[in-house]
Amino acid sequence: MPKNPKTNLRKIMESTIEVMRQSIGEARDDGKPNPLVGAVLLRPDGTTETACRGELREGNHAEFTLLERKCVNEKLDDCILFATLEPCLNRNEPKRGCARHIVGARIKKVYVGIEDDNPTVAGKGIQYLRNHGVEIEMFDRDLQEIILKENKAFFEWARQQTEAPEEPPIKLSEYEDALKDTEIGDFSRPALKRYRSRASIKPKVGSAEFNRLLKLQGLLTEDSQSPSGFGYLLFGNDPRLAMPQAGLLARAEFPNGTAERKEFSMPMVLIPGELEKWLNNILPNTLDRSQMERTESVDLPFEMIREAVVNALIHRDYNIKGQKCQLIVTADAITIKSPGHPVPPITMEQMRSFKAPMKSRNPVLHFVFARMGLAEEQGYGLTSLKEQAENHGLPLPEYAKEGDSLVLTIYRTTEAAMESLGRDVLESLNSSERKGWEFMANRTGTTQSEYARELDVTARTAQRHLAHFVELRLLRKVGSGPATEYLKL
Repeated sequence: MPKNPKTNLRKIMESTIEVMRQSIGEARDDGKPNPLVGAVLLRPDGTTETACRGELREGNHAEFTLLERKCVNEKLDDCILFATLEPCLNRNEPKRGCARHIVGARIKKVYVGIEDDNPTVAGKGIQYLRNHGVEIEMFDRDLQEIILKENKAFFEWARQQTEAPEEPPIKLSEYEDALKDTEIGDFSRPALKRYRSRASIKPKVGSAEFNRLLKLQGLLTEDSQSPSGFGYLLFGNDPRLAMPQAGLLARAEFPNGTAERKEFSMPMVLIPGELEKWLNNILPNTLDRSQMERTESVDLPFEMIREAVVNALIHRDYNIKGQKCQLIVTADAITIKSPGHPVPPITMEQMRSFKAPMKSRNPVLHFVFARMGLAEEQGYGLTSLKEQAENHGLPLPEYAKEGDSLVLTIYRTTEAAMESLGRDVLESLNSSERKGWEFMANRTGTTQSEYARELDVTARTAQRHLAHFVELRLLRKVGSGPATEYLKL
């Protein structure tokens, strides 16, 4: 780490984006868009060196230029690298991927802007670095949005591509490989047709060109006859036959004490539509009757349920084989449980603040649902969930850990969010503090001045309320002085 305590990592991320904008593209006959890429090296003394794509030679990657040209004679062991795009793992011989140059330079910490958007290579440069002891952090979410926007043409192209890996290949999951004793005939034709329709794929289902696209996306193996594990999850007639942890368990609990249970074991791409039908049938008087799948006009709660369920299915840890994703619907709340904790380097604090950087545990699954318009292009769908809650005047959804699962709770009323605190906590709050926590239900955090202004109380009263919330472990205090923030736990 740099020895300069005043180093502002956020400022360096921002400067890396400025460097990115200076990239020099090269003329190409194949029509491939040139990505804008910036890299900044932070030395232990706080000084920096920068490079952008094509800065010294046409086509040279930013990380290569920085490490192997500008800083080639420096000892870089204690430096930190910032790069706007995930370092590549492989390049055409005799060139080496940037991830390999980083390891060779003995750099031990890298801040990455955005994962590669090609589903067959996404995350593999990052995983290679981790495998060699490099600590990975992601850029702040709002800065990732800027990188995505300014590289829109490149990312749209990248989603259609594949890359032949060097040996030994980097595997993010065992489900990238062929699933034993399965064949392409085990794919559900209705599921494939659904994908083709929503993703606007031109080749017909079953055609050689359609199968080639499935192979490029990591859904079929090289011989185009065997599904990968992820392909079988998405399109297999009954994924549970080979993967018992597949699918979704749903339960609706009614105010009269009765309940209804449903197991969704069909191909994953069909689950959102079938779940909507079930909810429409059993909850006609308690839930909005809008479309679960993204349309021009979507109301709560189907949109939020869809967003939450799809992201649970996409980002769950399929190596936890004894648990399924779960959905529990009550009159007060909607709860979604997804086996596995946030994918590193994402933290629970980032999830709870809705500021988690974009990172996918299972890029192949994410790619398919994004093409179908059923998931954000990257990330956990936090932006959409937060916006939906705000648009409908609801408390912000809450994330928590429960055993091996990540649990998302969507409260259907402010009163329900208050009741979730438990009797002991509620009884310890006076009427003024209860109003204060109702205000906090719609926020991820606040400051003393904002709290006093919004609640129309004195600064001293605001300080007393917030201190009590911290004592009750409802908030945590961050910083000091006028800039002190109080963030929800």
